[in-house]
Amino acid sequence: MATKFSKETYLYWYELMLLIRQFELKAEEKYKMEGKIRGFFHAYVGQEAIAAGCMTATKPEDAFITAYRDHGLALAKGISAKSCMAELYGKATGCAKGKGGSMHFFGVKERFFGGHGIVGAQIGTGAGIAFAEKYKGTDAVCLTYFGDGAARQGMLHETFNLAMLWKLPVIFICENNNYAMGTSVERTSNVVDIYKLADAYEMPADSIDGMSAEAVHESVARAVKRAREGDGPTLIEIKTYRYKGHSISDPQKYRTKEEVEEYKQRDPIELVLQTILTNKFATQEEIDAINKRVEAEVEESVKFAEESPWPDDSEVLKDIYIDQNYPFIVD
Repeated sequence: MATKFSKETYLYWYELMLLIRQFELKAEEKYKMEGKIRGFFHAYVGQEAIAAGCMTATKPEDAFITAYRDHGLALAKGISAKSCMAELYGKATGCAKGKGGSMHFFGVKERFFGGHGIVGAQIGTGAGIAFAEKYKGTDAVCLTYFGDGAARQGMLHETFNLAMLWKLPVIFICENNNYAMGTSVERTSNVVDIYKLADAYEMPADSIDGMSAEAVHESVARAVKRAREGDGPTLIEIKTYRYKGHSISDPQKYRTKEEVEEYKQRDPIELVLQTILTNKFATQEEIDAINKRVEAEVEESVKFAEESPWPDDSEVLKDIYIDQNYPFIVD
């Protein structure tokens, strides 16, 4: 099996995807079995190849912004598993000081501008981040992620229009996992190929296999190159699949178990592992060492979260935007 990607790339992809998978499964366990995590929880299980391929196609200074299914991308961008798990626990050591929870991870240093709970809101904000980079004269781009459900929001069309008009360095990535919250694309849109929405704005677009880290890397790399050269945005529809429900409480009655199992036969982690072993990029002993390292990292994140303090009461009104010179009288 010949490949154009290096041994180092495949090993990086494998370890990153495994970390995301194990982190999500452990967090689900702490939520369901022990009640240590509460509130909303949207797992990235099955979609790991997107995070992996996007990371190798970008630079550290490039920004990521996404919706509420944000744990995987946050880990990929370099926010530590400890900080992420602590945030799920609502602890002061979390990446948003325990104030954001599952849907609102954030990392300024890592250039990760959040999970966002308002459906589609991050689409406009992502274009705004790209506008700032263009204004400052950098060559950084912003990868703006949203789901197939958010493609129905008016924000998308307003943003697409201005992003093309101003040739902003933004890559719009639709993580199409088929069902939005629990309704198939076919039941909510006459346009089932979401990448075609870009045609109305003469925006370049692509539709790719989201279970393949290679396909993700190649498509994102093309879009990033175009954005850095000043040619504006691209829409990439990445066709993926979530093995878990929309959220942790989703009974998943809208799809069959057989369908889920069919997608699991194309598991992105297993596909990368097969390539590694087939090309002898690593021995089984080396793979076992990676597995143990990831397992230890996830276990350490749980220990860190459980031993971390709760936010102090004095934090309640901090980190809230206030205009001290607000010109209007309010009660």
